[in-house]
Amino acid sequence: MRILKISLFILLSVVVLFASYLYVNQAADKSVAELSKRWAAEPSQFMQIAGMNIHLRDEGPKSDEEPIVLIHGTSASLHTWDGWVDELKTQRRVIRFDLPAFGLTGPDPKNNYTIEHYAEVVIAVLDKLKVKKSVLAGNSLGGYIAWATAVLYPERVSQMILVDASGYPFKSESLPLAFKLSKNPITSRLLKNVLPKSLVKKSVKNVYGNPDLVTSELVDRYYDLTLREGNRNALKERFKQTVPGDLAKKISTINVPTLIIWGRKDKLIPIKLAMKFKKDIINSQLVIFDDLGHVPHEENPQATVAVVKQFLQDNKSQ
Repeated sequence: MRILKISLFILLSVVVLFASYLYVNQAADKSVAELSKRWAAEPSQFMQIAGMNIHLRDEGPKSDEEPIVLIHGTSASLHTWDGWVDELKTQRRVIRFDLPAFGLTGPDPKNNYTIEHYAEVVIAVLDKLKVKKSVLAGNSLGGYIAWATAVLYPERVSQMILVDASGYPFKSESLPLAFKLSKNPITSRLLKNVLPKSLVKKSVKNVYGNPDLVTSELVDRYYDLTLREGNRNALKERFKQTVPGDLAKKISTINVPTLIIWGRKDKLIPIKLAMKFKKDIINSQLVIFDDLGHVPHEENPQATVAVVKQFLQDNKSQ
């Protein structure tokens, strides 16, 4: 009897602690209007594209006939490319936007997060901006979208830059906790209106080669934009729908100059996939940064964009 009482007391204590944790870490959705005050300063704009009010930035000389289009990864936003844009926009037109399900763009109204639809959105953005051909660059999911667009719409891509790109089947060494919880149907439901900032911080640190570089402002950005109305449920759907598939068999059909950048300390997507991209894309080169993680463009924009600028210079006439 005594053992039963003790067990019940422990169970009750755990339930109370968990309920308290959920209560303390409640985080309601935030409106686009509220978030825009901090995260949509100039040159941000919103454009009706593919049935969504897409948040984008279009910088640099509009005379550039083949702009650089930057595509972010899961749970990120167009801000992840700030460092690259600062360096590139003086000479090149640079376009970046928040993907459906993320940033200030938010959910797709048709709940469509297949890789084919993401590629369609890229083309829709290009069409809206009257861009016939571009240099596509993407990180992680954004890299998947970039090469999928090159496969499905080869006439619209002149060059490609893949940064720790996904698209092949893989097993992570370490998955950010936020991703694990979003993928699990039970925890994603329990945490529907809960988002501890500590969880976001831990998840961002997980994708950096040097976690000490993760600043409070960086955590604020990921945290705030995750709270954008509808993004949390959309993330769950994105994990269900955007998975490696048969399209990867067509990667070898890509025949444009391609730069592959990888962080050796990437714990999310193993470096062996960098080698696979290099092998499967005939006209490609690979640069590995030993001290960087899954988001090398964000972790060290100066070093990574220098390689990008050299790549663009080397392929200027192509």
